[in-house]
Amino acid sequence: MIQPLPSDLITVNVDGQDIAVPKGTNMIEAARLASVEVPHYCYHPKLTISGNCRMCLVEMGLPAVDPATKAPLMDPATGKQKINWMPRPTIACATNASPGLHIRTNTAAVQDCRNSVTEFLLINHPLDCPICDQAGECKLQEHSTAYGRGYSRFVEQKNVKPKRTQLGPRVTLDDERCILCSRCVRFSKEIAQDDVLGFIDRGSYSTLTCYPGKQLANNYSLNTVDLCPVGALTSTDFRFKMRVWFLKQTPSIDCESSVGANTEVWSREGVIYRITPRQNDAVNDTWMADSGRVLFKEVSAADRLTSAWLNGVKTSQEKALQAAVDLLSVRGGRAESGSVKGVAVVGSGRSTVEEQFLTRKIADKLKAPVALVSRVGAGDKILVSADRNPNIRGALVTGLICALPEQKLAALGAAIDAGQVQVVLSVGEDLIAAGLTGAQLAKVAVIYLGTHQNATSAAASVVIPALTVFEKAGTLVNQQFRLQKFARAVPGLAGISDDLVTLSHLLNALGGAPLGSTLGALWPVIAAEVKVLAHASYDTLPSTGLLLDGAPWAGLPFVEGETLHFKPVAVVTGVTS
Repeated sequence: MIQPLPSDLITVNVDGQDIAVPKGTNMIEAARLASVEVPHYCYHPKLTISGNCRMCLVEMGLPAVDPATKAPLMDPATGKQKINWMPRPTIACATNASPGLHIRTNTAAVQDCRNSVTEFLLINHPLDCPICDQAGECKLQEHSTAYGRGYSRFVEQKNVKPKRTQLGPRVTLDDERCILCSRCVRFSKEIAQDDVLGFIDRGSYSTLTCYPGKQLANNYSLNTVDLCPVGALTSTDFRFKMRVWFLKQTPSIDCESSVGANTEVWSREGVIYRITPRQNDAVNDTWMADSGRVLFKEVSAADRLTSAWLNGVKTSQEKALQAAVDLLSVRGGRAESGSVKGVAVVGSGRSTVEEQFLTRKIADKLKAPVALVSRVGAGDKILVSADRNPNIRGALVTGLICALPEQKLAALGAAIDAGQVQVVLSVGEDLIAAGLTGAQLAKVAVIYLGTHQNATSAAASVVIPALTVFEKAGTLVNQQFRLQKFARAVPGLAGISDDLVTLSHLLNALGGAPLGSTLGALWPVIAAEVKVLAHASYDTLPSTGLLLDGAPWAGLPFVEGETLHFKPVAVVTGVTS
């Protein structure tokens, strides 16, 4: 017995194959479900339909019915309902699935349409694929090969259009390559909420431009480059830097805010060339902010810490680590209980879940108070949140902190002034930027673990270099309380240990139980101690992340600058927050 389809599914037919799809599904997407490609340029699943490229023309038919009685008309030869085919092809992008709808994508008429559209698009398009920056990811190049005639009948002079036009600070336009798909126009208006782009002139002389007195300067302008199916819109920063087929893609996370947009890091031989968005409909759709695309430049920044320092003198990382252990173990003496007097730990909302877990273990061993620094900016209600830390929620989940962090380290500053703190271990935070004064830092011995030089590294007794997010792997918890993983894109600088190795060494040297210094070794321990992570691990984490429904703070309003009010609860075994 044939089971009826769920109420939200209907049957459509693609090239003779019946498939079940949700009612209203775009026929390009329906064909994709049947493993059939319908070529297109202007269509994008996240934008409105414009229907102006005509590349997705298909033959369409509907079940035949009697005009008077509406009864199905059957074909005696096959015993099935007849299909009335429309006399002309129609565009698949503007056709939504309805019960019994049929399309044919590979008939002679459809192929002739694709040939004609391709020939029309190439009339004025420069045939400069060998030098085009889009080579290797150009839809016009791919579709011309797959669906074009392979030769041109056009002998007239091509129209000359503007080249190397700066639409904004980050986007360069070569108008001769533009096929007028309008993806960039619709994105700017519908997603970025900056209606700045449009076409001028008519016919073969139409060009893309900004409205008078405006620029394509919003923080999402480079998404138009990602959307462009040809080499018309290019990233000014990446332009002519590297061929894409030479680059390795590594999944990563945009760490500029708590949104946690999914990204791809493109690198070759240890050098990062660009960052693009990675689709995750639950987090960032297919977009990302421009400000997150330049973060890779911190890897080779002039102020990068490349070696350890001890009292203002370069030293080996081993000696710096030993000096840090000595300061944490000796300064202030030991109390009868075994705790270390006068030590405070400053963690970071930029550290990974694994690093925060080890930081908490160090603080527990030292019986030291832990502070975190809040970073708050103006959220744009799109993909940059007011919370500029990517992993404050990870610190809550792991028990590193039990309340929202301060914007300034006022409590720590008061403790230093009162003589209650003699040693400060800072894991990735500039204490001066966090509100402490130079005079307060002069009263304590500072151990700084970080990636770049700053006022704290200059004042620190011990400086231990760390890796950037692009040089290590780990997990972060975004504003949805979604646990997401990222992978190492490039090797770390020579002589610099992974942060997990450094923190694990400190913990072991202070007498803590050995927990391992790799993700594989740490996750069983994390899963055993943190209830909401009990069934998680780095290796099995889905690429779209894992929503921590059991997180005690999940769903509470401390996104976009709102204040979180919650009742402290037990998060980690043996630790009450």
